[in-house]
Amino acid sequence: MNASDPAWQDESPEDLPGLYSRGVGRAREWWRVTPSERVHMYRIEHGRGEHDEVDIDTVVDLDNLEAKLLKWRREGYVCATQRDEEVRAAQAGSAFASALRQAVASARAERPERALVAARRLRGNAATVRIGRVDVPRGEPNALVPRVNAAYLFTERDDDIVQDIVENRRVMLIGHTGSGKTSFIEQVAARADYGVLRANMNGQTTISDFVGFWTVKGGETIWIDGVLPVAMREGYWLIVDELDFAEPSILAVLTAVLEPSGRLLLKERGNEIVEAHPSFRLFATANAAGAMSAYRHLYQGANLLNEAFLDRWRVYVFDYLPVEEETEVLLRTLPRLTQPLAQTLAAIAADCRAAFAREDLASAFSTRRLIDWAELMLRTGDLERAASPAIYAKVSADDAALIRSIIRHHVILDA
Repeated sequence: MNASDPAWQDESPEDLPGLYSRGVGRAREWWRVTPSERVHMYRIEHGRGEHDEVDIDTVVDLDNLEAKLLKWRREGYVCATQRDEEVRAAQAGSAFASALRQAVASARAERPERALVAARRLRGNAATVRIGRVDVPRGEPNALVPRVNAAYLFTERDDDIVQDIVENRRVMLIGHTGSGKTSFIEQVAARADYGVLRANMNGQTTISDFVGFWTVKGGETIWIDGVLPVAMREGYWLIVDELDFAEPSILAVLTAVLEPSGRLLLKERGNEIVEAHPSFRLFATANAAGAMSAYRHLYQGANLLNEAFLDRWRVYVFDYLPVEEETEVLLRTLPRLTQPLAQTLAAIAADCRAAFAREDLASAFSTRRLIDWAELMLRTGDLERAASPAIYAKVSADDAALIRSIIRHHVILDA
């Protein structure tokens, strides 16, 4: 939400405090906004039922408040002044409602992300979507929902993981690089309309990036949420990639929120407690943890995750697809491929991965790399020419020579 949003053009910060509620009686739920003692900050309280008992009490800045107000409106919360306006609009022949619809239509035309939300909603009003053999509740479409890969193949091995997601279990996927751990989570989220945030632990995310930090903006000292509290507040799915490379300080923070009802304590903000949105899900990926610890020497810098920490997760070994299933993925992605050619390419990838596991190769062979190679092959009509930019140029000379020999072995056998 910002000043250009038509639904909020007439509202100043002074208009925002108030009571926002939905439902009646025992089903009533409300948020109360009041000015904080700190400049440009607002206190928000949450409660249920007919009484004023508060179960959430926190302080946010104007940007965060505006985001929450938009979210509340989408969820059906209405403030007292808005109810009065709706009554007057109805009495005036709904002129106000008509003008608002026109303004929203104009905003959608100007904002591609809103058009995307509308398009997703056209897919159907079903409350759930079927993924494998599991019904997954739909989320709220937003700009962070990944794109659907229509060629992605869900297999029977995935049903248990999807069920764990529905039950709000903390899921860790362990496996070699390029085995599709992150892609799996993203494709579940894409089909069920949940926004996804990623935090890469391989030297790319600090504790400040993860939790948050104070900074100066416009002469004021303000707090900026990190990726974890943002995901928890807004109900996004957070993927902590390569968790076995994370700093100990990040692992300590994660421990507090690993339970489904876990909360985050922001000591830097005066011990503010962040409650998890019902849609929030926490995932981790790792290369050399638990059952994959035997391969730690292949991933320099990976840390040992102790059993007490691992016991807080549902841990699944995520292996590369077998040849038959990867052949199906190739055919779905590139319909021009013939069945024999797709099967040969998948077999080459499988042999390269086996060589990696034996430490004969220093690099893994992802499905993404295989598809890229197949696409170039269809364009050039030359297997070796396509392999140069798709494979050989990305690895060492020794690895390139071994991969070339594996390719030639399969091509000669199949000739």
